[in-house]
Amino acid sequence: MLNTGALRIARVEDLDSAMNELHDLELLVRSRVAIVVIQTQAERRAMDLLVRLGIGMAIPVFRWTVTEGLARVDIETPSQRFNRAAGDVLGHIRGSSQGGLYVLLDIHPWLDDPVNVRLLKDIALRHEQTGQTLVLLSHALTVPPELAAYTAQFEMRLPDRRRLAEIVRGTARDWSERNPGRRVRTDEATFGELVRNLSGLTEDDARRLAHRVIFDDGAITEHDMPQVMQTKFGLLNREGVLYFEYDTANFSEVGGLRGLKRWLEQRRAPFLEADQTKQLEPPKGVLLLGVQGGGKSLAARAVAGVWGVPLLRLDFGALYNKFHGETERNLRESLEAARSMAPCVLWIDEVEKGIGGDRHDGGTSRRVLGTLLTWMAGNRSRVFIVATANDITALPPELIRKGRLDEIFFVDLPDLETRKEIFAIHLRKRNQETEGFDLDRLAASAEGFSGSEIEQAVVSALYALDSGSLSDQHVLAELRRTRPLSVVMAEHLHSLRTWAAGRTVPAA
Repeated sequence: MLNTGALRIARVEDLDSAMNELHDLELLVRSRVAIVVIQTQAERRAMDLLVRLGIGMAIPVFRWTVTEGLARVDIETPSQRFNRAAGDVLGHIRGSSQGGLYVLLDIHPWLDDPVNVRLLKDIALRHEQTGQTLVLLSHALTVPPELAAYTAQFEMRLPDRRRLAEIVRGTARDWSERNPGRRVRTDEATFGELVRNLSGLTEDDARRLAHRVIFDDGAITEHDMPQVMQTKFGLLNREGVLYFEYDTANFSEVGGLRGLKRWLEQRRAPFLEADQTKQLEPPKGVLLLGVQGGGKSLAARAVAGVWGVPLLRLDFGALYNKFHGETERNLRESLEAARSMAPCVLWIDEVEKGIGGDRHDGGTSRRVLGTLLTWMAGNRSRVFIVATANDITALPPELIRKGRLDEIFFVDLPDLETRKEIFAIHLRKRNQETEGFDLDRLAASAEGFSGSEIEQAVVSALYALDSGSLSDQHVLAELRRTRPLSVVMAEHLHSLRTWAAGRTVPAA
């Protein structure tokens, strides 16, 4: 049963946290910054904070929306509906000598208008005379360059674990009030896991998710956690740049790669905080270099599956945006979303395509690289990066030097024994009894084939089968019809192996 006896202590600590946030905002306003930018989805909480700030500083607080116009909100006054247009309200503020906080909600669509930008700058230039502080409050906002010198960002704090625990307990109390004589079923370990999984969400999102878990069946159980993580990911990934990979693999589904498997097993406990006796820092990540179809992507899935953590895939194609600065913002938000999902595996597939450098992209790839490296240098959360690459020459040296990632593994074409494993895996996966196949013969005939090419040979043989059972001859026929990449791109493979020799660790 859920213990609610610590609620009073939690409320005191939450009050301290809120007071610190209010203090930080007051320091910013008193530092004579003319324009404060707050980017948050928690609009209601931000407005509550600003009203409390105005009352504490004894200054009026005004709120503007395009639907209601301008109104004073620290005391109850009617809205000025004639000031609903962005240009009108900015002109009104500029023409007024009334000091105070002017909170402009969702004004970002009108910041492309040069007249509005000039009005904002006029107000900012008169800040010391009028005491007017503009607060631009929106879910996302790009400050025009003309206003950057007069602007400061304020980050709304996300609820800490104490506050999240209070939210879950409060939701449990609501459920008990609606179900007299009953209490929410859980244990301390599962309760703590739910609280940890809610970290990184706003109070409103955390409350909604806790409500969904508890009001479903009056219990908090281990079975709720996968759905909690999937829902949390959807809330964090509103831009659609990260993808939650539901189909994580087990290492039993990956042929070969014994060196990589051993390396990962040695670091499993430090990553999951299960072993603190050696005082080891959690591993940062690995780069998997190799030929296409060699099993790099499957290995990335297997890391998450074996470690039992979520797998997030970063899509560089969706990351890039034609507007200046938006690509880097997309990357920063994606990395922060991954941090909020920790512990997790962040899979960056074909990383060279996103940061390999393009002299014709206006410097975007270099800025993306800088953003990624800065995040990696400062990251202390348990986000394990698995970056895969097919062309090492396209990668910048800043990324592959020691210290950025823990190791570079080379995933070569499978050897004879590994090819036997791969045939067995894909035959069993398609309900074929391996005892009826000569795996040694199949593996010998598939020399130079990658893991994915071996899989496709099995699949194609099944498609070509008109009747009867699948046999060695069907698979051998498909192998003879296939020209593997090791033949088609022999020069590239030779170059890749030459570079990897002595520079990387064999994954096999």
